Amino acid sequence: MAIRYSIDLKLTSEQFIDLLKRSTLAERRPVDDEPRIREMLAHADVLVTAHWVDDPVVVDPETPGQLIGVSRAITDHAYCTYLSDLAVDVEYQGQGIGRELIRLTHDVAGHQTRLILLSAPAAKTYYPHVGMQPHNSCWMIPPSDES
Repeated sequence: MAIRYSIDLKLTSEQFIDLLKRSTLAERRPVDDEPRIREMLAHADVLVTAHWVDDPVVVDPETPGQLIGVSRAITDHAYCTYLSDLAVDVEYQGQGIGRELIRLTHDVAGHQTRLILLSAPAAKTYYPHVGMQPHNSCWMIPPSDES
């Protein structure tokens, strides 16, 4: 049994929603709006996935194993990379999967970019653990459908 990482493997919105729910990230994502989730996947510049495979010798891109993690990012490949979603199934957390998803995302986007993310309140202590630095001046305009 092993974890297999893939870059730019196509996910369905249903697969992504299921993982978001298993990771608790669904609390902050529009999982009840499948067309919006589909657009989120379609317009990502970098998508890295982690799958649990029972037999690491069998390499079949059509059946990569159980989806247990995903990193979804938007980047210009020159200056900045926004890591929009980092989700790991709660059953598999604590095994370095998130750290590897972050590393691979930055590899694909380019290490000359600044990797940026907004942390969920419960995950604020995780990011310094994987080498990320806090930034105290993030500003945003929330989407029109948020109260």
